Amino acid sequence: MSEEVVARLDRADGVTTVALTGEVDVLTVDQVRTSLAEAIADRPRSVVVDLSDLSFIDSTGLGALILGFQRARDAGIAFRLRRPSGGVRQILVVSGLLEVVELED
Repeated sequence: MSEEVVARLDRADGVTTVALTGEVDVLTVDQVRTSLAEAIADRPRSVVVDLSDLSFIDSTGLGALILGFQRARDAGIAFRLRRPSGGVRQILVVSGLLEVVELED
């Protein structure tokens, strides 16, 4: 069985978008970590994590987002989350992540 691809990178005009799809959990979180690290290594003006096609994220996925945010902040790169679904938004609110990471709808 091939591993589901949950993270995709898109680069345009100084913005690197990391689009997450499906479910991010302990089985797929390494893809997210790798994609965020690649995005930040490119040193864009900003990194946007598009959550519109993400149906679920667990604590390991939240940890990857937090680490990505911290790395981007330390490098002086803006870091935003975009369009989470209702369920994912609720997880982000409960986790406290939205208190530190900017959300765009």
